[in-house]
Amino acid sequence: MEKIKCMIVDDEPIARDILKTYCAHLPYLSVVASIGNALEAKTFLFQQNADILFLDINMPVIDGVTFLKTLKNPPQVIFTTAYKEYALDAFDLSACDYLLKPFSLERFITAVDKAVERLLIPAQASKPAPNDPKTDFIFIKTEGKIFKLFFTEILYAEASGNYTKIVTSRQTLLPAMTFSGFEELVPKSGFSRVHRSFIVNKSKIDHIEGNRLLIGPTEIPIGSNFREAFLKDLGLPS
Repeated sequence: MEKIKCMIVDDEPIARDILKTYCAHLPYLSVVASIGNALEAKTFLFQQNADILFLDINMPVIDGVTFLKTLKNPPQVIFTTAYKEYALDAFDLSACDYLLKPFSLERFITAVDKAVERLLIPAQASKPAPNDPKTDFIFIKTEGKIFKLFFTEILYAEASGNYTKIVTSRQTLLPAMTFSGFEELVPKSGFSRVHRSFIVNKSKIDHIEGNRLLIGPTEIPIGSNFREAFLKDLGLPS
């Protein structure tokens, strides 16, 4: 098996050493670069590629979130930081996981497993081929079970740290998946992002009032950055 190439970007030498030590426990990982700032990391990625990027957020000159936004085809990203308030930004950028310092070897391995799973099953593999009939459901794994969800029964989804809360007409699920990952699973024709933390099933909206919408008794905020696109998606003037 070809080793998975890992890149560490953190301005703290001790943090870089801990990650290198953790990587050494997994024989299928190879650390190809351990770098102290984002600018040097960007130069490295121009010259060669990496499969997994362990990325600190709070760094001088360019922080990790800004750096990731500059990458056109980023590796699988695992954020490593001491600041939990950056979690939503991290998952909005489709990060695999978010490790809050100090983290254990066990927690590190869990994050790596998520990244490896994405590498082994490319996003395209989960999409139906052009000649395949489109499905009207998805499978969600949580709590040791796999649930079949029809799109018609999903009311809305909410970002919740390392999880995505999926509220349906029958139940509420809390799978360990990124919010952006869930967004990719549902059809854009039926679902709309209305807030950095909310995706709604357009057919379930009862009414819209100001900067909020109601699905049954639940009030969901409409983010100012999403309002114009959302109303346009509904065929309404903004």
